[in-house]
Amino acid sequence: MTKPESTTAPIPHVPAALENDNHMFTHGPGDVITYPAQSCDSVKRKQILDGARQIFHRDGFDGASMNDITRAAGVSKGTVYAYFRSKEILFETVIREDRSAHVAKIFALDTSVADPATTLFKLGMELSRLIADPDSLAQLRTIIAVAAKFPTIGEAFFEAGPLAGKAHLAYYFERLHQKGQLCITNAARAANQFIDLCRSDLLMRGLLNIAPMPSIPEMEVHIYEAVQIFMKAYQPSA
Repeated sequence: MTKPESTTAPIPHVPAALENDNHMFTHGPGDVITYPAQSCDSVKRKQILDGARQIFHRDGFDGASMNDITRAAGVSKGTVYAYFRSKEILFETVIREDRSAHVAKIFALDTSVADPATTLFKLGMELSRLIADPDSLAQLRTIIAVAAKFPTIGEAFFEAGPLAGKAHLAYYFERLHQKGQLCITNAARAANQFIDLCRSDLLMRGLLNIAPMPSIPEMEVHIYEAVQIFMKAYQPSA
């Protein structure tokens, strides 16, 4: 297995579990994922979300005020409430959009690549970088802190992030099984197993601010070994 280039191939298909998520993707020609053209309305909405994202990152959920968000977005408070009825819904939308963007980037898995180990190594490294990213960790800490009071915020993270990513990966594994490259009879279970192998204790170390975090070379060694374990477990019978 050679280490892949940093480019990302388009996702070949949207899993059925994601097709009804309005925050996610739409089909385009050849099942390559496309995004709808932005209207003036969507530009204003993005402006609000960008301002909210900045304030939530700086102050957390409880510390963020709608006054600060309106100033950061450069709009009136009435405009913000015209798009989002509450701070909870605004934060939930920020989470869904952030996680959806990460899924679209990281889980762009191309089944035309001859060596699945190369694709899986690339995926594992992208996941590791995201897990260790300080901004992602800060957002996740905030979500954990408010999820007991606002369960829909935790659900938004889980559905648009881990659940959506695993659905993409499960579809990829189904395709590999159909092509005879791997023997995977339960693709959803295999997706969970691979992500757990890659994540190891990295997420817990990040959330608890345990220093030092693994370096990129250390991550590469861990992901390489995780891929080898996974490939061996699902190698087709001779």
